Amino acid sequence: MTDSAVPAPDASDHSQAPGPPPGFLPEPLSYRLKRRLLGPPLVTGRIQQEKLDNRTALGVLASDCVSSSAYGSEEMLRVLVPVVGVAAFTLLMPVTGAILLILVLLTLCYSDVVTIYTRAGGSYVVARENFGPDVAQIAAVALLVDYVVTVAVQVSAGTNALISLAHLVGNGWTGLDHLQLPVSAGVVLILVYGNLRGLREAGRVFAVPAYLFIAAVGLMLAVGLARWAFGDLPHADVHAQGVVPLGTPGEGWLYGASLFMVLRAFANGGSSLTGLEAISNGISVFREPQGRNARRTLVTMSCVLGVLVLGVSGLAHLTHAVPYTDGTPTVIAQEARLVFGSGVFGTVGLVFVQLATALILYTGANTPFTGFPYLASFVAEDRFLPRQLTRRGHRLAFSTGIITLAVVALALLLVTDANVDRLVALYAIGVFTAFTMAGAGLTVQHARRREPGRRWKIAVNATAAVVSALVVLIFAVTKFTEGAWLVVVVFPLGVWALIRINREYRAEAAEVESLPPAGQSDRPRRHRHVVCVLVDAVDPAVFHALRYAHELRPDEVRAVHIAVDAVRARHLVARWEAVGTTDVPLEVVDCPDRRLERALAELAVRETADGHTALTLLIARRTYTTVLGRLLHGGTAERIARALEELPSVVVTILPYSVMGGVPARK
Repeated sequence: MTDSAVPAPDASDHSQAPGPPPGFLPEPLSYRLKRRLLGPPLVTGRIQQEKLDNRTALGVLASDCVSSSAYGSEEMLRVLVPVVGVAAFTLLMPVTGAILLILVLLTLCYSDVVTIYTRAGGSYVVARENFGPDVAQIAAVALLVDYVVTVAVQVSAGTNALISLAHLVGNGWTGLDHLQLPVSAGVVLILVYGNLRGLREAGRVFAVPAYLFIAAVGLMLAVGLARWAFGDLPHADVHAQGVVPLGTPGEGWLYGASLFMVLRAFANGGSSLTGLEAISNGISVFREPQGRNARRTLVTMSCVLGVLVLGVSGLAHLTHAVPYTDGTPTVIAQEARLVFGSGVFGTVGLVFVQLATALILYTGANTPFTGFPYLASFVAEDRFLPRQLTRRGHRLAFSTGIITLAVVALALLLVTDANVDRLVALYAIGVFTAFTMAGAGLTVQHARRREPGRRWKIAVNATAAVVSALVVLIFAVTKFTEGAWLVVVVFPLGVWALIRINREYRAEAAEVESLPPAGQSDRPRRHRHVVCVLVDAVDPAVFHALRYAHELRPDEVRAVHIAVDAVRARHLVARWEAVGTTDVPLEVVDCPDRRLERALAELAVRETADGHTALTLLIARRTYTTVLGRLLHGGTAERIARALEELPSVVVTILPYSVMGGVPARK
């Protein structure tokens, strides 16, 4: 993966932004701090160099999907064990098998997505192209919500892995429990920093843990299978203190477990498939040919995920590793302890598995930091989100999207106290809604086209859409009281908000794009131009504004003070006359009711009432370089501009002046 590293700049490397010429004005402190923290800026032409090879892309984009195998089986057992006791380990396998069948369907569906739609966006682009932009916002909201929850779930589960390691190695010590939230929040901040530095750095750093996790769990599965084959694989103590209480298996279908409970377990296990859409959402990061490279990576990721999910469930079936009420030690941690034993080799193996698990869970939270900003930028390009999300930052990353995702995810961690069980209830609805939109969209597309294998493609994608929709329904019903109601409420509100933003953008566009009739002159319609300089103090800022007013060469320059305080107004006039640096007299307009904006509006109306006069109101705005200076002075100029902006023949010009610098502020 050395080819993903950023080359060191040299005399011939023009990928970095050029340095300032001699004598250039110094950069502000904020920019110098950003440059030190994030490195030199990258120019836009560097984007094509910021692509990932398949191995690095697998590590970066598959971490979320692959890492979910660390807790998917445990979440199923957490539902089944209290109902049917040890019979849950038998039920675990058919439920896992059903999840793997859905994995196969979705892999076929998304292989089709990345082949046809080689622009990042995944199910959002599919829905937009086949159902229109408004319907596509369902997919947009689904994915955006899923990305936020993914960050919170992954970092919380990663912290659980570390606490489980301390619990098992320290013989029951749980001194890290109080660090669950601060550690999880700290990891989010680290991910933000890594992604703000740019795509290649993120790829190099975040790809390694995926391969460490695959190696660690693969070793655990191999050793566990060997010990089972020789009859040497121990069982966990299902009656240990702190484990989830065991239910009593009954008679009849599914050992007495009700269909509702099995569906709840299935819904919990569906969290194992989250992240499957990350490759289609981030297809832009692949090298050419993007479609083929993305498809190969997707198939590889699905195969790895299927083996790991089946392996972890199989070991749980064989060892009877039971979830604990407080979440630690985790099922996968118990499996590692049972498989490797308690000796030196066993401790090394346990540490390897748990550290690799924690790392991939933490870096699995990095996948949304790749997908969320790209998706948000596409939605913003369609004018359903603020346009600021389309702008690349200092290192070519979509900085606004990265920071937005981090802020919302941190808020979710605070609300749920970084508890995985509480977060899982919010998890799979979003991603399976996106799966539904992708399958339905592809079905419509293939139904319209005449191509080889059309019927097969329609059958696969339609089945994927129907099954995904059923999963959404199952999850919404079975997890409704556990928090899924929040997602059910957020969805329609989110779709409404995005459509409302789009209507606002369209209304603005219609307003600003309306051009004058052909042949209409662009020459001024007014025969007289008056510039009024608003005076509230006798200082360099006002005299700088007067000089600028004369440079405009108007018919008349006037200095005006709105007198909200008669005593101060008299002192101001006296000082104005005493200074003697201008021949422009100072006019005083009484304003006894202190409605400054109203007085200025009335002045503007009087000046332009003849229909021949254009008025420019020039306001000197003093800017301050210190934080305290900015806090001590309000935005009067902006309030005046808003009050007068709709008056005909009136223009408000704000002229910044740096108080501390003694020179006009640079815009």
